Amino acid sequence: MKKNILLVIFLIIAAFAISKFSDHNLKKTISACILAQLQTAESPDAEKAKKFCEEQLKK
Repeated sequence: MKKNILLVIFLIIAAFAISKFSDHNLKKTISACILAQLQTAESPDAEKAKKFCEEQLKK
């Protein structure tokens, strides 16, 4: 019984940690995409690059 309670507590904490870090990873991916778009574009525009990256990552 005690092992089951510890397992449930561990799973809850793990789920919270995963959800927190997945948002962090998405932000880092978008930032890297924006940086790449700005470096390769002929006329860099941060807003257009951000919109493009967010659309591409949602696909």
